[in-house]
Amino acid sequence: MNLLLKSCDVSEVIDVGLTRRAGWLRTRAKKGSAVDALVVAAAEPGGMVLTSDYDDLSALAAFARDVRIVAV
Repeated sequence: MNLLLKSCDVSEVIDVGLTRRAGWLRTRAKKGSAVDALVVAAAEPGGMVLTSDYDDLSALAAFARDVRIVAV
């Protein structure tokens, strides 16, 4: 787990711009939770999200800028 976390960008603050982007993604996708949408929005642009909830995150990523979803 520590090796994985070292390769991740971890943010402790969620700013208004990110929350608005997450809301926009969730509205467009009509799927996924608010947390799912925040994760995808935080991965923009060019990030990768590892998930066991591939369907919801893929629906959100379809409207995101260059976000890759990988099922684990």
